[in-house]
Amino acid sequence: MIGFALTVLYLLTTYLGTDTVFGPLVAYHVELIIALVVILVSLPSFPGSLVLKTPQSLALVGLALAVFLSVLATGWTGGAVQAFQTFIPNAFAYFLICLHCNSRSRLKFIVVLLLFVCLFVTVRGSMELRSVAAPDTTADSSTAAGEYLLGQQNEAGQWFYRLRGKNLVNDPNDFAQLTVCVIPLVFIFWRPKKRLWDIACVLLPVGTLIYAAFLTHSRGFLVAFLAMAIVAGRRRIGTVPSVILAGVMFFGASALNFTGGRDISLDAGSDRMELWAGGLEALKAHPIFGVGFGGLPDFMGLTAHNSIVVCAAELGLFGLFFWSLFLFPTLRDALAMTSIIQTQGGETIPGSSSLRANKQIEKDLNQEEIVRFARLIVLSFTGFLVAGFFLSRAFVLTMFLIGGMAEVVYEMALRRGIISARWQFMRVLPYAGGFAIALLLMVYMTLRVTNLMH
Repeated sequence: MIGFALTVLYLLTTYLGTDTVFGPLVAYHVELIIALVVILVSLPSFPGSLVLKTPQSLALVGLALAVFLSVLATGWTGGAVQAFQTFIPNAFAYFLICLHCNSRSRLKFIVVLLLFVCLFVTVRGSMELRSVAAPDTTADSSTAAGEYLLGQQNEAGQWFYRLRGKNLVNDPNDFAQLTVCVIPLVFIFWRPKKRLWDIACVLLPVGTLIYAAFLTHSRGFLVAFLAMAIVAGRRRIGTVPSVILAGVMFFGASALNFTGGRDISLDAGSDRMELWAGGLEALKAHPIFGVGFGGLPDFMGLTAHNSIVVCAAELGLFGLFFWSLFLFPTLRDALAMTSIIQTQGGETIPGSSSLRANKQIEKDLNQEEIVRFARLIVLSFTGFLVAGFFLSRAFVLTMFLIGGMAEVVYEMALRRGIISARWQFMRVLPYAGGFAIALLLMVYMTLRVTNLMH
């Protein structure tokens, strides 16, 4: 219980910022104390735990090594240590979720926590938006920013404000990416035939999250949300109707000025495509260890605004492989759970009748909940990855957190005996390598097609 409480506190502090959670105590580096205590509390849970069974754990160890070596290869030893220290707090979320969020109630509490973070930022930003003075169109955008608002001008020179959070989500696009990930997860609370409950506990929060995304004016959110709508709708109404519905939603969002007057087109994205090409050139120049963790802006002036390109360019093929080694088994396990056949069985553990196992299984999601949660996790990952295709967010905490949730749910399915065992590490390796190559080819083909269309 203590480990779970500290996990919640750690995540809350990481998302909202130490100053928001602890106020004047920020001077005492409370976040470091929390991290140290949660590590000490977690150590007894490691033997025989879930983290020792998943390829993702080894992938994160390899990714941490890639982060360190990417900077060390540039000859800056001190920078390598700093890069390692920057990466570890984000990856740490995966281990905390696997160790301490291993029951139905705790998984749902994590969803509530993420929802609270989004609603907290939305409320604070909305209050700030109401009290902010009329924008000075002659001012520079960097000075026209509040604690939860960022001032910006669109292509037409019109001034608008964008909602943002603090710490991990201190950019409007970061906050929008978190929001698009949380929206599907909220539906874990959906109860068929409980209309008042569904309206109060699902539809109203989701509506608020969409409003929050509107305040960010994030084009990445809109594309990611439409992608989620297509993936979610294809099971119920078919692929073609889902695409048509997404198109209608896109034109509706455009009419409502969802992006703040900024275009979503090939011409509007031409600068971003040039950055992608620059990132691939950086990878070509430094193929093994990349230009260094966080070093892409120094290499070409700006970052690449594509998570795949950023990972490959900054960590090289070595780092991209371990990044894929985390993503591939996570997506594979989540997709496998969505295909579980609903049967009357699956409520016991084959070959196990111990009292401890039976008590644990009572705390797990049941078979129907496992399938539903898996589908929601797939949607959440869809939103994250599609948004990440236009953002430089390859190593953020949200990805590792959702990955941990996927593996916890998979472990519950294993305990109930309704799914096959995880793929062994050696079996995952070649698929992870192929997945890494496929990701690079996808970016390359996108660039080629875009150039041909111009």
